[in-house]
Amino acid sequence: MNICTYSYKEYLHLVKSFHGSLAPGLIIGGFIVDLAMKNLPEGEFFDAICETPVCLPDAVQILTPCTIGNGWLSIVNFGKFAVTLYEKYSGRGVRVYLDTKKLEAWPEIRDWYLKKKKKNEQDSDLLLAQIKKAGHGLLSIQYVQVEPEKIRRKKMGPVDICPVCGEAYPTRDGDKCLNCRGETPYSEVSAVKTID
Repeated sequence: MNICTYSYKEYLHLVKSFHGSLAPGLIIGGFIVDLAMKNLPEGEFFDAICETPVCLPDAVQILTPCTIGNGWLSIVNFGKFAVTLYEKYSGRGVRVYLDTKKLEAWPEIRDWYLKKKKKNEQDSDLLLAQIKKAGHGLLSIQYVQVEPEKIRRKKMGPVDICPVCGEAYPTRDGDKCLNCRGETPYSEVSAVKTID
């Protein structure tokens, strides 16, 4: 059994080293990406869309050249366990998703996915065994036409120096950076420590 160019065991090793644990969603994500790759026209340049920020983006980044950093992977948070790979110029693509109609045959996967059991109540060995056995059988495919301009990351554009903090920021954000405008996740910042 292979997931893209990796054996199942190799893929599990990659998952653990990249994600930090053998997350069930990331293992299923490997099957999703594999099935999408097998149904994408050969030799075309493609981008990816993940419909959740949970686990699936890591599968795409492990198995394809599409990453958040290079802008070829977009996350559109619909809260659905689905990945679309599409030809970046024409927008033709394939969407692969975890099909809830197929979960009845796999009760441990169903209970995990639909959050019917708390994590400490789950049988993780049984869950991983069912995922491996079910593989692509959990999934369904749709052929789609993507409008790339609706999801493609915007270019940074011109940059300026913030008059408050002195760091570079995109000028589209206004007369100072978003952080200095109060749109910050930090409640406290220590004094600057200069590294020589």
